[in-house]
Amino acid sequence: MNRPWNFAAGPSTLPLEVLQQAAAEMCDWHGSGTSVMEMSHRSKQYGSIRDAAEADLRELLAVPDTFEVLFMQGGATAQNAIVPMNLIGRGGLGRADYVLSGHWAKKSYAEAQRYGDVAVAATAEGSAEIDGHTYGPWCWLPDVSQWHVRPDAAYLHLCANETIGGVEQPVMPDMAALGAPDVPLVADMSSNILSRPIDFSRLGLVYGGAQKNAGPAGVTLAFVRKDMLGHALPGCPSVFDYGNVAKAQSMFNTPPTYAIYMAGLVFKWLLRQGGVAAMDAASARKSQALYGYIDSSDLYQNRIHPARRSRMNVPFQLREDALNAIFLAETEAAGLLALKGHKSVGGMRASIYNAMPYEGVAALIDFMRDFEARHG
Repeated sequence: MNRPWNFAAGPSTLPLEVLQQAAAEMCDWHGSGTSVMEMSHRSKQYGSIRDAAEADLRELLAVPDTFEVLFMQGGATAQNAIVPMNLIGRGGLGRADYVLSGHWAKKSYAEAQRYGDVAVAATAEGSAEIDGHTYGPWCWLPDVSQWHVRPDAAYLHLCANETIGGVEQPVMPDMAALGAPDVPLVADMSSNILSRPIDFSRLGLVYGGAQKNAGPAGVTLAFVRKDMLGHALPGCPSVFDYGNVAKAQSMFNTPPTYAIYMAGLVFKWLLRQGGVAAMDAASARKSQALYGYIDSSDLYQNRIHPARRSRMNVPFQLREDALNAIFLAETEAAGLLALKGHKSVGGMRASIYNAMPYEGVAALIDFMRDFEARHG
């Protein structure tokens, strides 16, 4: 099937063979006579789907037995409240620290302030002079050595990849090196989950909406270290208490059954491709090719500090804003979709998640090169 290349930031493109399998199984899943959409979440058939999804996800990310894998709802936006409701009261501490790397980290920080004493450990809000170049607000992130974490914080929160700004934290910090060895690290990995290995030994909690790299919108993945359970604030709704969700195997309430099924198909597709190691290599290849062309161009530019550039979301600007509308009209006509940048940033943005093959990125680069030849 000849399809356009979809560079949407989320919900994002899905592997074609996953969509085809879902279509083939839509009305009759494995001879059951019903669609997965119609199954009881308590049935044996659905139980096998859910169990396989968790097993495959654990295999893909080498999730240790010390972590619970939860399938929740509400996306990362809900987790902005669920995280502090579950963790900020841990040990009676009532405080948490946040790294402000961009739009989504700021939203997490603002929401957490409703639940306790929340401080900024590091921020990219201002401009910075680095290696003789001035980077504007939200185009960089202070080196980990410059973060300030309170040793009695209940947790440190960071957004590992900023979908809008195109800033990524490639390596999880060592909390001991930050002088806070007892502070668990919480990472929002909504837009780079399954694109690189995760060192769970440095983490207390990982969460993320599935709609970038793991499936369709509707299910939220949460990996919670078991010692982080059981600390929910008294006012935490029971359905948002990680301990309740873990005890019920993600069926405390009716889960997003079809979204979990679709995510499970994506997990199996990822395993067939070679797993997270293969996605890590593919992400490096795709992003390096696109950034390499942008850096060589006189028409396009990327303003993010090279050490913080996202491998998932590549924002870029044209030298003349007057060319934006022409560029978008021509890319859509060429079958290169959803390249308009977020309204808060402007310009363009190419989201190149796991399901975007190198061929799609190459097609975009070819178009950009031709466009520059005609308009540069």
